[in-house]
Amino acid sequence: MSEIPRHRVAALVVRQWLQEWDLVRFSDEELRRQPEPRFYMFTLPAQQLRRLSKIYRRKAKGPRALDTFIQRAHDPRRSAEIRRFVEGGFPWSDLSERRRESAEYRDLRMPGWLPTAIIANILPPDAQRGGRRIHEDDVIQIEPLDDTTAYLTLPERVNDPNWDPEVPPIEIIDGQHRLWAFEGRDKLAGAYNLPVVAFYNLDVTWQAYLFYTINIKPKRINASLAFDLYPILRVQDWLEKSPVGPAIYRETRAQELTEVLWSHPRSPWHNRINMLGERAGGPVTQAAFIRSLMASYVKRSTGRGVTIGGLFGGELHAGAQDVLQWNRPQQAAFLILVWLCASNAVAQCNEAWAESLRQIPVQRKLMLDIEEKPILDPAFASEYSLLSTDQGVRGILYVTNDMCYVAADSLALTKWQWDEEIEEDVISPKSVSEGLQQLQHQPVREYLEVITTQLSQFDWRTSSTPGLTESERQSQMVFRGSGGYKELRRQLLHLLMSTRNDQIGSVAEEVIERLGYE
Repeated sequence: MSEIPRHRVAALVVRQWLQEWDLVRFSDEELRRQPEPRFYMFTLPAQQLRRLSKIYRRKAKGPRALDTFIQRAHDPRRSAEIRRFVEGGFPWSDLSERRRESAEYRDLRMPGWLPTAIIANILPPDAQRGGRRIHEDDVIQIEPLDDTTAYLTLPERVNDPNWDPEVPPIEIIDGQHRLWAFEGRDKLAGAYNLPVVAFYNLDVTWQAYLFYTINIKPKRINASLAFDLYPILRVQDWLEKSPVGPAIYRETRAQELTEVLWSHPRSPWHNRINMLGERAGGPVTQAAFIRSLMASYVKRSTGRGVTIGGLFGGELHAGAQDVLQWNRPQQAAFLILVWLCASNAVAQCNEAWAESLRQIPVQRKLMLDIEEKPILDPAFASEYSLLSTDQGVRGILYVTNDMCYVAADSLALTKWQWDEEIEEDVISPKSVSEGLQQLQHQPVREYLEVITTQLSQFDWRTSSTPGLTESERQSQMVFRGSGGYKELRRQLLHLLMSTRNDQIGSVAEEVIERLGYE
């Protein structure tokens, strides 16, 4: 195969034209000339492409109808960010300058690939821009070879650093900030080519149309959705160490799941979470739920020696980077099932603590529906029940996560597959309901029922419950404050370890051992 001359670039010819497009209204007078039925795909060194191109930006002066340029104003900060990304990838590019220079964060360097194409337009001979005509020596010649390939012959002086054409032969439709990232800098060591999709002699109206369909029409992907499409991202060290990594997934996901617990009609927390921080909004705040989920189900298996991670956010086996493939509807349905099992178990128990709470007058706003019918047992929803407090929420989420995480293999959690399309914008109630229905046939449902039945024997009264003896009040006081989370978790696990169910008892014993509890 003969060598391609220095200023000759091989290109693929991509043909795209449907018969239906012949019905489109084309007009030379309105800058809507019928485009060619093909475009070209090729690569060029980033610096060379920058010299060949010119970015025509919209201006604030003059009538807008006369301003035919399509690019938005250059944002130097964005180009600088891209430059940092090119040099060290993500998340190194998001670090402060001090951290980028520190050896401590050297392991965060990654390849700064820019695989998406620059969209461009190649100007024909005699093209005019800004009242100036392109010089014949600056024109890019296109030589078709066959239906699928062509050669582009670049201007002779393209690699001359002093070459400065009044009208460059390429204008950028999309990708200006990527090119500005290479402006005024020394050439990067090594090879850095950019993919290009180039149209030929495309009217500015169609250039604007392309810019819109690329940048505005498509919906931006939900950051949390990325962790459904690529679940392995949940346990990547480089993302976890990034200053923005946890915010991308864990907080977003915890907030989404909290909202489903509050909004889904089958959830025991339906309309009972204080979403806005109002005094009468509900017994537990949204922030408290989010913190509890991040400490339990959405937790990463972080640090050395930590052997219990979050069911939704950690490796199921230490160091294996294997994660539960559940998406958002599955995770939301599972959490609702946890709370359904807990509320049902409490409603069916006849323990002394539960009976005493049932004797206290109910709070209508929390306990009754609009038809004045009881909807939740006071032992579960009373203001004097720990299950309606931050501590109780954290305790249930801690323990059910611990028990399911350790028993994930025996419960065959990885075999619950989701066959529907993944939702992008919201977790729909329909999908969550479908997930709840599917869970009825999974081994974990009965497992959770046994766990919550055993947990219903625990004394869930708060220390402020009327009628407690001083000894009872002191016993419940230990769950207050930040230290109360760990103590409640420890006592609940010991209660499960004492159950007659061999599976539950042995799993609880393993959890206690892993956590280092006495």
